[in-house]
Parts: sequence; structure tokens; C-alpha cells
Amino acid sequence: MEVILRQAVDTLGHTGDIVKVSSGYARNFLLPRGLAYEATPGNKKRLEQERARLEAAEGERRGKAQELATKVEQVSLTFSARVGEEGKLFGSVTAADIAHELEKQGLHIEKRQIDLHEPIKALGVYRVPVRLHADVKPEVRVWVIKG
Repeated sequence: MEVILRQAVDTLGHTGDIVKVSSGYARNFLLPRGLAYEATPGNKKRLEQERARLEAAEGERRGKAQELATKVEQVSLTFSARVGEEGKLFGSVTAADIAHELEKQGLHIEKRQIDLHEPIKALGVYRVPVRLHADVKPEVRVWVIKG
């Protein structure tokens, strides 16, 4: 059975893709949850109309993210922290700390958008990626100095 995905499904594809799945999977999982609809000729026409609208909205989101990325690239954040021996911090600099400092500078970025895999626990200069959009990932410079 062919279905048109309404949302991205990890094992199948992205929004708007036409995929072939078993009829049981479609009837029992995809269709009842609203993740897909049947690929009839009428629905395929509707998909083409929706695709143009979705691409326009996606382009607008990408443009806004690119604009914000240019501002983020210019930002340099400085954190002063108490340091023990060997340059290790008594605390750490987390994604929430970085988001808070960015907020002070007028950049509204949520902490979940900051791609910091583990907190910063040592002195130094770090480049922390920020996920603004799937295609736009600027980096912010973070300085951790002895305070």
C-alpha cells in the first residue's frame, strides 16, 4: 500500500514522501495516528499544493535562522569561574548558562538548541554549535576564565 507521510517517520522518510508499506502497518499504525494518508490520485494532487506552501514556509524559517546565525557568529561569551588545581572548575558551564548569557545580549535561543554534549569543566576557549535550523548551525565562542 502506498501512503503519503504527513510527518517525518524515522524508519520511513520525511514529510510529503510517498512510501510503500504493508497494508497492516498503514491501517493499524500510520493512518490512525495521523502520520500518513492513503496515496490516492486526489491526495497526490493535494500533496503538490501543500508542498509549495510548505517549501515557502520552510524557506522563510531558513531565512530567519540564517539572519540569527550571523548575529550568533559575532557573539563571544565570557564566564569567570573559581578554579582548582590543574585548571579544573569547581562548577561547570552548561547549555542553560550559555542560553542565559545569549538572552542578556538580546538573542532568544533556547537551551535545547545549544549543542553542548557535556558541560564545560575546564578553562579555555570553546566553540559551541547552536542548532537554529537543520541547515543552519552557527558556533558561539565561549571563554572560560579564572575568576
